[in-house]
This record gives sequence, C-alpha cells and structure tokens, in this order.
Amino acid sequence: MRKFTEKKLLVATHNAGKLAEMRALLTPYGVEVIGAAETALAEPVETEDNFVGNARIKARSAVEATGLPALSDDSGISVDALNGAPGVYTADWAETGNGRDFAMAMQRTWNELEAVQAAEPRNAQFRCTLVLMWPDGHDEVFEGVLPGRVVWPPRGAEGHGYDPIFMPDGHEVTLGEMSADQKNSLSHRALAVSQMIETCFA
Repeated sequence: MRKFTEKKLLVATHNAGKLAEMRALLTPYGVEVIGAAETALAEPVETEDNFVGNARIKARSAVEATGLPALSDDSGISVDALNGAPGVYTADWAETGNGRDFAMAMQRTWNELEAVQAAEPRNAQFRCTLVLMWPDGHDEVFEGVLPGRVVWPPRGAEGHGYDPIFMPDGHEVTLGEMSADQKNSLSHRALAVSQMIETCFA
C-alpha cells in the first residue's frame, strides 16, 4: 500500500456535494483538493461492466489530462434477485434524455422485482469503489458495501437516487428517511473513504 505524500489531489467528479465531502475529509491531512470543474476535465466514456473498471477509466483520464494524482469513484445499487442489476448502470436506469429521473428508476427496479416474483426480503447492496491513482500509473482500490433490502413504496425525501427504497440492514428506516449525518456515518461511500484515509493518508 502506498502512502499519499503529494500536496494536491484532483477529485474526478463534477458533483459539488462529493467534492465538498472529500475536501472536508482530506484537508486535515494537508492535501489541497481540486475538482474536475476547476480543470475543465471532460467526463470519459465508461465502457467497463464493473465498478473497479469504470473508476479506473475515470482516474486514468484525469491523471493523463492534468498530470495530477486523481481520485475517482464508481458506485451504484446491486439487487440480488436481478442478478446484480442495475449495478454499474444505476444512473443509466434514471436517464430520460432530459436529465435523470430517479422516481422512474426506482419504479423500474420494483417492476422488475415483481416480474421475477422475487421473494422477500429483496436483498440489495449499495456499492462504492474508489480508485486513487498516481501520475506513474500506480493505483490503490477501496470498496465499501452497505447491505440492505429494497422496500416499496419509496419512503423519505432525504438523500438522493435510490435512497427512498433502500433500507440498510439493522435499520427500520430507508436512507431517504435518514438525516445526512446519519446516512454519511454508515454509507458505502463513507466505508470506502475511511479505508482509503486509514491506508493512504493517516
């Protein structure tokens, strides 16, 4: 495992929320965090069928474009009874041509579970894969998995994406019903980030 000793890190995301979260987590370690928008970084085409592969594509594209070490992530929800779908296509299921409609994506998920008459509990996992890549091509991979189940109808107006239909194991509320602090303390992304910090930054 390689320690991160550089002073600057490019977080390969155009998501302002993710960028702010990473900046808050890494600033205590003396790292200046910059985002994709600050470098006019284009979003590469994700051609892999797994989270690690797509995260690597994003990290490599960012490193090659800027010469800086880069952090990327790929994440989504995998439903057991749907053979892991939507998985890497989690965001694609919400695409409409005019932006993303996650209400439509959640409805599709439930319809497909009904179509295969999936037994309860309808187990699923939120997965997050982080790839931290250096300019010499070396990378470290971290994966966070939050197990739970799909419930219906959607519950809660907090969070985003598929949160209102996902109930984490050990809880009686969905991610959509949790406060941001509560969700962030147990999320798949929090698990992956804590592994990365412990391994490469602490």
